[in-house]
Formats: sequence, structure tokens, C-alpha cells
Amino acid sequence: MTSTTLTPRSRAKSDYLNLTLWTFQGWIAMFFIAAGYAKLTESMENLTVLMHWPAMASVNFVRGLGVVEMVLALMVLSPLVSWRFGRPLLLTASVGLLALQTIMLILHAMELNVGLALTNLFLIAITAPVLWFRRH
Repeated sequence: MTSTTLTPRSRAKSDYLNLTLWTFQGWIAMFFIAAGYAKLTESMENLTVLMHWPAMASVNFVRGLGVVEMVLALMVLSPLVSWRFGRPLLLTASVGLLALQTIMLILHAMELNVGLALTNLFLIAITAPVLWFRRH
């Protein structure tokens, strides 16, 4: 039976990576809880002013997307409760959010909405490492 021991340097590197990933997970959760809450509570007129695409979607779709965003955001934080059961939820949520962010990036880029497209690029840039490094 072999055991692995971490050197102080590799242990510190691992600790920094873990802290960075938890920071990203917190940012992702805060963003999507807020975005989902806005989709559930704001009027469609306000949402259309903030983001143009709600004008092309039904109210039920926008509200449903808000619920999905909030559920996925909570799943990103599920390892706080239990790593054993939360990790698969985290990985599932990361895949779902990456798919959603990619679709929204394409939509915002087609509308030439640079600000929202850059927001989606940032969200992809912090969600992809969470999925990549937490999958082990």
C-alpha cells in the first residue's frame, strides 16, 4: 500500500487552488441567484430594457429560466453540505451553467450586445475551471 505525501510547496499550491475554486463557486452562485431572482420578480418590460432577448420569449420561459438558474446556483454550493453527495451536483450544475452561458454568449454576440457578451465570457472563464478541477 502506497501513500502520497504532499510537500509544503505542493500543499500550499493545492490550498490556493481550492480557495480559488471556492471563490469562483461563490461568485457563480451569487450571480445566478441574483439573475434568477430578477427573472422571477421583475416585470417583462424591465427585463426587456436590461436584456433584449426577453422580448422574444414568453413570460413562462423567462420565469422558468429564472428558476433553473437559481437551482443550478444552489447546486454549485452543494458541496458545502456534503462533498460526497454535493460533488456530483456541482459537476452537473457546472455543465448546465456552461451550456446556458455558451448559448447566451452566442445570442448576445448575434445581437451585438458587447457588455452582456463579455459578462458571459467572464462567467465561462470562471465556471470552466470549476468543472475542470473539481471533476477529480
